[in-house]
Amino acid sequence: MPAARKTLIEGATVVLPTGSVCTSVLVEGTKIAAIDPAVHTAADEVVPARGLHLLPGVIDDQVHFREPGLTHKEDLHTATRACAKGGVTTFLEMPNTVPTTTTVARLSDKLALAAGKCLVNYGFYIGATPHNLAELIQTTRTPGIKIFIGSSTGEMLVDDQAALEAIFAETTLPICAHCEDETTVRANAVRLAGTTNVADHSRVRDHAAAIIATRRAIDLAFRHRHRFHVLHVSTGDEADLVADHRGLVTAEVCPHHLLFNTDDYARLGTLVQMNPSLKTADDNRRLWQALVAGRIQVIATDHAPHTLEEKQKPYSPVHGGSPAGLPAVENSLALVLNEASRGRCTIDEVVRWMCDAPARVWDIVGKGRIEVGYDADLVLVDLNKTATVRNEEQETKCRWSPWDGVSLTGWPVRTWVLGREVFRDGRIDDSVRGGEAEYDHSRGGYWASDY
Repeated sequence: MPAARKTLIEGATVVLPTGSVCTSVLVEGTKIAAIDPAVHTAADEVVPARGLHLLPGVIDDQVHFREPGLTHKEDLHTATRACAKGGVTTFLEMPNTVPTTTTVARLSDKLALAAGKCLVNYGFYIGATPHNLAELIQTTRTPGIKIFIGSSTGEMLVDDQAALEAIFAETTLPICAHCEDETTVRANAVRLAGTTNVADHSRVRDHAAAIIATRRAIDLAFRHRHRFHVLHVSTGDEADLVADHRGLVTAEVCPHHLLFNTDDYARLGTLVQMNPSLKTADDNRRLWQALVAGRIQVIATDHAPHTLEEKQKPYSPVHGGSPAGLPAVENSLALVLNEASRGRCTIDEVVRWMCDAPARVWDIVGKGRIEVGYDADLVLVDLNKTATVRNEEQETKCRWSPWDGVSLTGWPVRTWVLGREVFRDGRIDDSVRGGEAEYDHSRGGYWASDY
């Protein structure tokens, strides 16, 4: 067997679990082999990295990559090109494709598809329905169970209390949920049925809808002693709710809920229509406070691309109008690094929110940290690089971004997946393939003491 390839990344400021330090990192094969400022070895490649920061690869634990069934919007290959460019080395994808990922067989099919197409590491949730409890109980190759408590149609809406009680009581995998109260949303939609003003989206999917559903889900988690992750928190009140975690509850926020608010409808219209909806500038402020205080643990994107033609349809609070969702996986790290450049957070916090915490929440083996023995999923970033987001330069198949024209400071310049360089200074290596994420749910999640 040939010797494993060695890459020495020399002299970077490396963000370690204990803090940032100027050192060198040796990669051997797919693993981090050494972290030592004085390491000397006959490497196959030496990467001079002084003046740059080396981070663990970003783990985006909430994406919609649209394959199978909706590949005119995105597919696993185009989406993972976007990941590579953006410094995202592992993604966890949601089950609302066509067909939905609601059986063990469909999950296996999706994993097999990903093995041939993904430039980065991959994992897929299994989706809950009111009637697939047996499938949820026997599934293993997944980070967890996704429930749509509102904001879904067809088989994946689980709003019935008895069905929710059974899922929390009888399954063992971690659960995450989209929390918007269906009764509240439907009542608001009827009241505003005739509107074409996209700003009314935040009145249809209002604060109450989010708070009621999040409170309901947390109650289920506490009563059944079941690990639960609140997806895309959009309100300051929800951020207060998740502060009482009891060793069971974690939460995440998306860049669009941190950086956009209802004032942005006037400028961006349906491009910033998403579920949960945009909230107020005060909610932006409170979400940032909750992140920094540790009440919210994760930043993820909810990358949900649609074509521009679809997004530019007139708004309607009922189906048939402009769809909710936006692309973000390509620019998420740069967006948050830009906030660090403005003094809103530190680079160590960025790594905690986007790399370490998602690995801990989902018990992902060997990822999320720069540590000897961990997978060599790495991203080299230039904190001084300023560049402008441009639609025509996006790798995502939909080829647009709500941040088009925005200049950001702090960008990925090189990305490695399992020791292989997949992105370098604008060029992507399509021959690289990621691996299936592995989970050890016996570790107990984010609040477990062994972290």
